[in-house]
Amino acid sequence: MSSQTSKPPLYYNYSNKLGVINVSNGTKGIPRPLVKTNQSFIVLSVLLTWFTGQYWILALPLAAGLSGLIFGYNPVIKLAATFLRKERSAYILEDWDQQQFNQSIAVGCLTAGLLSFLVGWTVAAYIFTALVAVAATVAILGFCIGCFIHYQWRMYTYRRKQSSTH
Repeated sequence: MSSQTSKPPLYYNYSNKLGVINVSNGTKGIPRPLVKTNQSFIVLSVLLTWFTGQYWILALPLAAGLSGLIFGYNPVIKLAATFLRKERSAYILEDWDQQQFNQSIAVGCLTAGLLSFLVGWTVAAYIFTALVAVAATVAILGFCIGCFIHYQWRMYTYRRKQSSTH
């Protein structure tokens, strides 16, 4: 195989702990199937919590999400990465920074939901867990609410910065 037909070299960030790929152009990404697996895990955990009344189940995606945000290691994504059939570079990559933003929203909602269940604020608990479940479900189906929020926030800060410089 000639060097002209080979793909650009990829190197893996975080010793490949999270399945993150740094493409030769410097962009970081997570293969889409890994992101969808994490979203599915959140949805299933919320549904199991609702149907069983076992609120501790919410601690599972919460712990995985916190681990991903704090240490760059999400055990759900790490486990799912072992099931990828193709080279990681063959998948559509989701932006690392965007996924961190989305995960922080999910962690916030899961934390608020779990704490609300623990202190007996059932209505608030169902609202927070429904928010994260709906957002993850919609993302699985193709529309990223977190991406929309992130974009709007960046536009707001850009416009605010522009107006303060004039």
